[in-house]
Amino acid sequence: MPNHLSHETSPYLLQHADNPVDWYAWGPQALARAQAEDKPILLSIGYSACHWCHVMAHESFENPAIAAQMNAGFVCIKVDREERPDLDSIYMAAVQALTGQGGWPMTVFLTPAGKPFFAGTYFPPTERHGLPGFPQVLQSLARAYAEQRSEVDESAAELTSHLADRSALPANPAGLRVETLDRAAAALVREYDPRHGGLGNAPKFPQAMAWAFLVRQYHRTREPRLLAMIERTLHTMAAGGIYDHLGGGFARYATDNRWLVPHFEKMLYDNALLSRLYLHVYQITGDGFYRRIVEETLDYVVREMTSPAGAFYSTQDADSEGEEGKFYLWTPAEIQAALPPDEARVALAYWGVTAEGNFEGRTILNVPRPAATVAAELGLTADALAATVARARAALYAAREGRVHPGRDEKTLVSWNGLMLRSFAEAARILDRADYRAVAQRNAAFILGTLRDGDRLLRTYKDGRAHLAAVLEDYAFYAAGLLALYEADFDPQWFTAARALADGMLTRFADPAGGFFDTAADSETLIMRPKDLLESAIPSGNAVAVEALLRLYYYTMEDRYYDAAQGTLAAAGALLAQYASGVGEMLGALDFSLAAVREVAIIGAPGQADTDALIAATFGPYRPHQIVAAAAPDNSTALAAIPLLEGRPQHDSRATAYVCVHSACQAPVTDPAALTAQLTAV
Repeated sequence: MPNHLSHETSPYLLQHADNPVDWYAWGPQALARAQAEDKPILLSIGYSACHWCHVMAHESFENPAIAAQMNAGFVCIKVDREERPDLDSIYMAAVQALTGQGGWPMTVFLTPAGKPFFAGTYFPPTERHGLPGFPQVLQSLARAYAEQRSEVDESAAELTSHLADRSALPANPAGLRVETLDRAAAALVREYDPRHGGLGNAPKFPQAMAWAFLVRQYHRTREPRLLAMIERTLHTMAAGGIYDHLGGGFARYATDNRWLVPHFEKMLYDNALLSRLYLHVYQITGDGFYRRIVEETLDYVVREMTSPAGAFYSTQDADSEGEEGKFYLWTPAEIQAALPPDEARVALAYWGVTAEGNFEGRTILNVPRPAATVAAELGLTADALAATVARARAALYAAREGRVHPGRDEKTLVSWNGLMLRSFAEAARILDRADYRAVAQRNAAFILGTLRDGDRLLRTYKDGRAHLAAVLEDYAFYAAGLLALYEADFDPQWFTAARALADGMLTRFADPAGGFFDTAADSETLIMRPKDLLESAIPSGNAVAVEALLRLYYYTMEDRYYDAAQGTLAAAGALLAQYASGVGEMLGALDFSLAAVREVAIIGAPGQADTDALIAATFGPYRPHQIVAAAAPDNSTALAAIPLLEGRPQHDSRATAYVCVHSACQAPVTDPAALTAQLTAV
């Protein structure tokens, strides 16, 4: 019989709707029952693409005996971490405080008041590899709660107090200097793996935010070593098994240190962050390799991760047919069956497919050797190899389409959609891709038309239902995405919507001491009001809020945006100098705040050759320290909405560009070369 999850929209929660566990979703019903029956809460947090979440579900939550033990001793609550990042943040901090590490599935035991007293991640059904069996854990904790209640309550109170103290960092404006950027970059250089690229050792995560900061640092310093590190990392990632060589897109992380064996789940946010990173390196280098990775990744998102209405889906599972990675693995015989003999010979050599394989007897496609080496070995020219690989890729992709696909979590999360919106919008402008612009516009129209309740933003949508109060990251990420879309088509409705979201952040989330809480002032009361300044797999909402607010300040010159951004940077000041790999996005925001930002206003009819020439000159190279507005001289809506455009007449009836720095403006120009000179002047 279904439990209390059967009416949820989260695919992760619905995966557990038929468990014999009497699961509840987090909410008043479950919490009231725990209080009324004075039972501890067993809180299980995970997400639909999580391999070990599936393992624990199969081993324990589908086991009638273990489920009976859970039901007898606890009120059992299941949470999708992607829907409730506030709960995930609070209780992950508890797991880390108690165990020194974290991860999913997350298993936390709470008092009826929601205070944690014991926590862990995956527990096997019987004692294994030094981990206690889950039934043993359940028995011990139920007995402790019944027989040692005062000790449990005292422990829970101490841990809750510790979590609250840890989240209250003193402001440190002294950290907001260029020297902080240099020290952070030096710290990342020390973590760099010169052999395989990336930071640190296995398991190896792309850490897109840290690399995006180093791209900014290279732009500022022009230090060749930084660019070499960046390029080495981006090439080795894209050559490894973490990248899908047939369908495009990146997996979550590599289990080894050379990017070969991925944890096969694909997350929307990783592909948003990485496609934007590769896009910016393409701008810097002009190397078509980076453009190819961007386009393959975004094309994958359009093809496999976009709803008919234009929303972006959340994840693709690591498993198919109950096996991790099965969808992506190949044998030589499968390659040979799908391709003509000559193409099969090239494919086997190029993607390193062997009889022994590189993962459980089969092969994860990767590019273990330079293309030039493979071409020479096969007696082919570089062009002939590239053409053959392209044909083989298309044929193998078609063959793979006949397999059972991994599961897909089709819920829409506003924050993750904001990250992907930003990538599509920037790619549309930089790569001159009208189709990407259309994808971005459809997404914005859907989110703004479907996931709002009055002036409030909602967080998630699936199966015709939008619900849950949006959190800080939703407002911040989507505001940033809308500002990027504004610069992609200069439709003032996107600017106006971005500004409304920023105003919502200031009204609902601002901490008077500096920065922003993750939840709104009128949201559900939890054991603490989280305020994350460190990033996890995605940027912190605070970090993205800073740059969005600063951009709005330069468009409007309204001090409230600037002051909120500076207060947030000060709140993170102590972290910026100490935890470079955990505050990459905030370091990028600090870089923007310290720069002489170019405020560019272009007055000319969109679509006209002279206007488009000025816009192209503005967006060609990588310029992270500029904001751009454009409108026809008779577009009263745009001129009224965006103060940067006010009082800017055309010269000689031609499209005209104005470049200002801190409101000190240079002479207006109509020639793209003159505009380029102004934008590149020190």
